[in-house]
Amino acid sequence: MEQLPRILIVDDEERIRRLVKMYLERSGFVVDEAEDGNKALELALTLPYSLMILDLMLPGIDGRDVCSQVRQQSDMPIIMLTAAGDEMQRIQGFELGADDYIVKPFSPRELVMRVKALLKRSGEPDFVKIDMQQVLTFPEMTVHIESRRVDVANQEISLTPKEFDLLVYMAQRPDKVFSREELLRDVWNYQFYGDQRTVDTHVKRLREKLGQSSIAVSHYIVTVWGVGYKFEVNP
Repeated sequence: MEQLPRILIVDDEERIRRLVKMYLERSGFVVDEAEDGNKALELALTLPYSLMILDLMLPGIDGRDVCSQVRQQSDMPIIMLTAAGDEMQRIQGFELGADDYIVKPFSPRELVMRVKALLKRSGEPDFVKIDMQQVLTFPEMTVHIESRRVDVANQEISLTPKEFDLLVYMAQRPDKVFSREELLRDVWNYQFYGDQRTVDTHVKRLREKLGQSSIAVSHYIVTVWGVGYKFEVNP
């Protein structure tokens, strides 16, 4: 599989970081987080990011200094997060080298679209390829994300919308172990409550449907006892 574009989110509010990360990962990005300017600089100057989402109001080193120092060493696109009505902050951000801005509170979907637009304009090769294909390919299984179609052993499998979302969410992150709480939060959007048996039921049905065409593919969804589930393709 192609390496996915890596995005860095910098914001001191965990709620915002978690929300943005969820939406970006659903769109096929790899996402890292930083809660302050020091951590942001440490990550941005050592790892190959495709884009950074940067809150300008940060504890310690503020976003303006982060933007300035990053821009001295990198041309990666930077999207500013600013407070409503703070025109001077946005002007300063542009002067320091930011490429776009979005005002808080914002729509996560709009932010994802701005990320995609900036990556296309910057000629990010991996993103263009992924965005055009939106296909996950594994032995005996192909997942077409945009058309919401799953083919197993050359047969189309009929999945419910939530079964499809669950499969894609896990298949985009092979070998990562997900707790039932994480899956409820990110696939079902249950922030504070939800019956964990919902996850078990959907996993069981998903395995059964995949197994009707290929036993090997049904084994891609692995139970991690005492924790949750992961998507694993054995060589």
